[in-house]
Amino acid sequence: MSTTYGTFPGSRPRRLRTTPAMRRMVAETRLHPADLILPAFVREGAREPVPISAMPGVVQHTRDTLRKAAVEALAAGVAGIMLFGVPEDAKKDAAGTAGTDPDGILQVAIRDVRAEVGDDLIIMSDLCLDEYTDHGHCGVLDAAGRVDNDATLERYAEMAQVQADAGVHVVGPSGMMDGQVGVVRDALDQTGHEDVSILAYTVKYASAFYGPFREAVGSSLQGDRKTYQQDPANVRESLRELALDLAEGADMVMVKPALPYLDVLAKVAEAVDVPVAAYQISGEYAMVEAAAANGWIDRDRAIMETLTGVKRAGANMILTYWATEVARRLGA
Repeated sequence: MSTTYGTFPGSRPRRLRTTPAMRRMVAETRLHPADLILPAFVREGAREPVPISAMPGVVQHTRDTLRKAAVEALAAGVAGIMLFGVPEDAKKDAAGTAGTDPDGILQVAIRDVRAEVGDDLIIMSDLCLDEYTDHGHCGVLDAAGRVDNDATLERYAEMAQVQADAGVHVVGPSGMMDGQVGVVRDALDQTGHEDVSILAYTVKYASAFYGPFREAVGSSLQGDRKTYQQDPANVRESLRELALDLAEGADMVMVKPALPYLDVLAKVAEAVDVPVAAYQISGEYAMVEAAAANGWIDRDRAIMETLTGVKRAGANMILTYWATEVARRLGA
């Protein structure tokens, strides 16, 4: 058989797949613990962690177990933790006032974690009203029951201030209100919090994969969020949102969910010169865990494959409920 270089048989791509060491050496995409951010829920009044049935292995933390989880994430090399507060049902109201109470559960949790880890772990906070409203929407409602964009922005400005006062490093406005990044930036700057960063939920689709998250935060939502979250059919709309968020002062941008929107993630990553995050959301987590529990897939390989895919598509940071577990695996 003659050898012809550039074609078979002279060209054999399998040579670079022969051993684990060879595959490791030529890998184009590498996960690192510092790529990962751990989303975590803290429940007001909880005396022990409350399991989330649709997300095996994930809990609503007590204040004490949240501090422990933050320390464990830091020790594993995780870059940050994104905090979500779960208030007592009796404290929910139409305006979501528990979200702007300096002693509300999220603000208390921020102070707890900051006291535990200082500046060694980036503390992020969800800046949205849905956990705190009795109607479950991400904003306040007008007389017709629709989400009032501009009235909601006033509430977001208050949330930004109290979260920053509590010691957060990064706020994550996630409600998909028009103008939210600019309003939050102004609120932070006007209250002496110029150093607090904004991770903009720039691309957030009205996804079916949020289901388990509703349980995680004790959502009271009736209906849907299609009037403010994006249509899964659209891409240009996402790039328009991206341009607006950058113009308003976003320090980092996010695509959410991750796996169903890798094409959008790639377009965002190609278009910007700021860090890009992707959120591997509750439904993505639940699918892998459920399939693995039934013996249908190899759990550990599936986790690593999904995260590698998100990184390969262009994410600098990945929010994932497996963050600490995967960071430990990578460190080992």
